[in-house]
Amino acid sequence: MPSPAPSALRTRWHRLGRGLLAAAALTLAACSPSYQPPLMVGANTWIGYEPLFLAREQGWLDGHNLRLVELASSSQTMDALRAGQLDLAGLTLDETLTLQQEGVPLAVIWVLNVSNGADALVARQGIADLASLRGRRIGVEQTALGALVLDAALRQAGLQGSDVHIASLPIDEHLSAWRSGQVDALVTFDPLHQALLQEGGHDLFDSRAMPGQIVDVLVARPSALQCCSRRIAALLAGQQRALRYLHAAPIPAQAHIAQRLGLQSADIARSLAHIELPDAQANARLLGGATPPLAQSAAQLGAVMVQRGLLTTVPATATAALLDARFTQQEGH
Repeated sequence: MPSPAPSALRTRWHRLGRGLLAAAALTLAACSPSYQPPLMVGANTWIGYEPLFLAREQGWLDGHNLRLVELASSSQTMDALRAGQLDLAGLTLDETLTLQQEGVPLAVIWVLNVSNGADALVARQGIADLASLRGRRIGVEQTALGALVLDAALRQAGLQGSDVHIASLPIDEHLSAWRSGQVDALVTFDPLHQALLQEGGHDLFDSRAMPGQIVDVLVARPSALQCCSRRIAALLAGQQRALRYLHAAPIPAQAHIAQRLGLQSADIARSLAHIELPDAQANARLLGGATPPLAQSAAQLGAVMVQRGLLTTVPATATAALLDARFTQQEGH
């Protein structure tokens, strides 16, 4: 099956990232008492965020003054949050903890997905096992997520970072680096994970070996929560409607996603099989209660990140205060 051309992917991602963030800046500058700018919602290309874009493509977000921004990588999403160019964003939980430590004001309001095999270390044919990575060149995006997956894979093999050659590669350069032979293996995620399998790669390690550690959440700035809770509720209602569509009519729903990403429907089906997409009831369980399970997961993940030098400290009170469960208590999702 054909894979998306890397130049086309990069061109589209970079154009969208630059153009829409520029538009965001102009929109904010034009703000006046009689003008309400759209809520800017950012996310990189990842199968777990696709229900948001599916809701947009189906028109289920129309009329709510929302603008979805597709960025080339999670690094760009984090930079946009740091710069105040986004109101909400899709992030992994470890990225959220990183920004919290930096002092970026954010609240986790929804769990979008839990990875169960969709994040992987993919190697070329001839590299039979993790131990065979010794001395090889491994491409990985320099984010906490990339570091966590690579570290877990190397630990399982009894290797250290010094035993391999690590190449820092943004996610939008993974496919071109693979095709040009710059790397022997890549730490990557769907949908590019599926594209690499189509190119002859095979999995040596995936997130099934890291249960509950790779969680993607929707974060919001306090200013967005104060001004625009109805619009945020509409965004979540659209995302939940997209989940119901995927469940009730998987073939056309997957075809819509495949068309948007330039992939085959079979690729989307395989990607979706490797993640969990919590519905509203599941979110209420994850974010609610006296001791929310997500807060416990964040504390455990934070401890792992501190141990591996990715964070300096994560007080238990910080992970609990990070959650805002108000939208799990609303009907209509």
